[in-house]
Amino acid sequence: MTMPGARQPNFPELYERELVGPLFRPYVPALLDGTDLRAGDRVLDLACGTGIVGRVVRERFDTARVVGVDLSPLMIALARTVAPDIEFREGSADALPLAAGEQFDVVTCQQGLQFFADKPKAMVEVRRALAPGGRVAFATWRPIDESPFFLELQRVAEGFVGPIADVRHSFGDAAAIRSLLEAAGFTNVRLERHERTVRFADGATFVRLNAMAVIGMSAAGKAMPEPERIATAGRVADASAEVLRRHTDGGGLAFTLATNLAFARA
Repeated sequence: MTMPGARQPNFPELYERELVGPLFRPYVPALLDGTDLRAGDRVLDLACGTGIVGRVVRERFDTARVVGVDLSPLMIALARTVAPDIEFREGSADALPLAAGEQFDVVTCQQGLQFFADKPKAMVEVRRALAPGGRVAFATWRPIDESPFFLELQRVAEGFVGPIADVRHSFGDAAAIRSLLEAAGFTNVRLERHERTVRFADGATFVRLNAMAVIGMSAAGKAMPEPERIATAGRVADASAEVLRRHTDGGGLAFTLATNLAFARA
């Protein structure tokens, strides 16, 4: 229960507390395994959020040099608190904050590429950041049609706010990812489909957070003042109760979710 007058957590805090463990961390090992990560590698993680990829790198190789970059100053601030042994920088993927001549052996990006406004330019920056022969690993969620749970939730939300273009699933076409990498001059491009069962002990909280996210991806939601958007998310979450029930078992909310894993060399 939240006490009256208590400070409400901001989005990065909710992201770290509710989403990182069940939704993002389980996919990191496959992302790193595909890079043939080695001790001594210098790793740059783009759209790093609160730094879960970098944290797993440091768990494997505690002396690894890891730099995380994210556009959100709030995400970067929290990442520095959660993982003070990792260097975090505020910046954009299409204008990376690199020192002159600074290069890395591996560049990773987990579920951020689909949000980049200028993907070709970002690839140019990734090439600039990589040492000769450096490796890249990108993960992007597969199309929403392959995720019945998210598709059902979206249909409920569209009953309140109209059409939703879920950016999270907007770059799920593996062929498009391959074309992007090859056009940027990457070689040895390899695409894999990786699927897991995701579990949330508190499914109701996840459904409410998802409602907030998808409402903000609709034209109607973008035009709403924040109090109305929050209230609408509550109504969408309530209306999603049957969807939640169908995807809940004895261990809580459970659903399958697939991602593309794309690997290549500079």
